[in-house]
Amino acid sequence: MPNNKALPRKSPRRGTSAKRSNAKSAVEVLSSKTIFRGRVFDVMSDRVKEPSGIVVQRDIVRHGGSVVVLAIDDTSPEPNVLLERQYRYAADKYLWELPAGSIDHGESPLSAAKRELLEETGYRARRWSRALHYYPSPGFVDETMTIYLARGLTPGPARPEDDEFITCTLMPLARALDMVLSGRICDGKTIAGVLWLAHSLGHCASLS
Repeated sequence: MPNNKALPRKSPRRGTSAKRSNAKSAVEVLSSKTIFRGRVFDVMSDRVKEPSGIVVQRDIVRHGGSVVVLAIDDTSPEPNVLLERQYRYAADKYLWELPAGSIDHGESPLSAAKRELLEETGYRARRWSRALHYYPSPGFVDETMTIYLARGLTPGPARPEDDEFITCTLMPLARALDMVLSGRICDGKTIAGVLWLAHSLGHCASLS
């Protein structure tokens, strides 16, 4: 996952108020202060009046969103899932993961998914469809992740970022599912993608 620039954000100035609404609730932002601005995300300290009426201080990580690619080779009876293995400093371990990355400013999620797959693995895909859209950690991060199913793979040279050292493998779905259930795959987006694929293809018996 490359370190893409965070999307520019407009926040209400400290001491002002603003409302953010959706169909079910309205939140009043009483004050907002940027306490960190980085390449990938910003950290805001907001004082808000929530739909329940309580006034609280919330420290929130603002992120422009990410995409995840569930790329499969389905030319054999059992599909193979394209997985990456790389070192993650925050976890201090090597992790098995689906290809993923941040959405660049002005980029559509699907375009970002195609770019990430090519950059990190060298593969292109002929058929794309959206599988899942979710919040990985909504307690303090506004980032969303969209998982795309990519099929009809064609290999090619990868174009990783300078700080990315990635090895890729096509792993049988049954093995990937076993690694999820045994805890050897512990990355959240990868767990979600593998379980979704297993359910979609009728591998639910493996979960019992």
